[in-house]
Amino acid sequence: MNQVTIKNNFITLTVLDYGAIIQKLILKNKEGVDTNVVVGLEEPEKYLTDNKSLGACIGRYAGRISNSGFQINNVHYPIFSKDGVHLHGGQKGFGKRYWTIEQVHDGENPFVKLSYLSQDMEEGYPGNLKSTVTYKLVGPSLFIIHEATTDKATPVNLTNHSYFNLDGAETIDHWNLRLACTEYLETDAKLLPTGKLVSVKNSKYNFLELKKIGQVRLDTPFVMDSSLKNSTVLTSDKSGLSMEVVTNQPGVVVYTPPAFAAICFETQNFPDAPNQPHFPNSILQPRETYHNETEFRFSFVN
Repeated sequence: MNQVTIKNNFITLTVLDYGAIIQKLILKNKEGVDTNVVVGLEEPEKYLTDNKSLGACIGRYAGRISNSGFQINNVHYPIFSKDGVHLHGGQKGFGKRYWTIEQVHDGENPFVKLSYLSQDMEEGYPGNLKSTVTYKLVGPSLFIIHEATTDKATPVNLTNHSYFNLDGAETIDHWNLRLACTEYLETDAKLLPTGKLVSVKNSKYNFLELKKIGQVRLDTPFVMDSSLKNSTVLTSDKSGLSMEVVTNQPGVVVYTPPAFAAICFETQNFPDAPNQPHFPNSILQPRETYHNETEFRFSFVN
């Protein structure tokens, strides 16, 4: 297992070739102390048995898919499912594959670029899919750029699965959260979208204004609203760190795990889009390029 570290004056980032995993993301808190703001494992080999997708690149389709498959051009493609749900790309998605380190740049705006070739019918998905993920540091920001091309029409929905903890605390209640989302996707008991978009107003999912997370716990697909002035932000008064999330994706699955203090911002297309015709298109065609870009911008709380 190979490990690469890049850094600038603000951020030190360590990435593994296994799962294209973000192992460490280190910033200085308000007192100048190095703080790893992602939950990770100190020994790289331990990721081989991790079942939480810590820091991993998730694909070929990150969100949940229903009906044990999908249909393209009147052909049904069965895929692995558990209790009728396909999650994180199947039994062995991209987060459990070895990626190739294509390029490491240590100069201005350092970056590391990794690639993975998912072969035709891997996990039941059609097409040879060439995927790349680039982790790039620009000032106090981490950019995560996913791209992919295919030789057959196929669903593609990549995301990063880092669990953020801005201050090392054992609870998330005191963190402040704002979501640039006026709607969320209604889900059933299996957390599969019903197809209905619901307003966050008068619900526990209303984080349109910055407020304490409190007792709210989330495993929820939200609709990003680019018309809002306010962006998605997570802050900690304890560390003084603030993280702003800016993406070109239509949705974000916000997840707060029950077992430890952290929060995920899985910027992506809507879950189950291959089976929901009115959701944003998730089928990548040959000669097209999938492009998913998200910026995690760090600063100090005012």
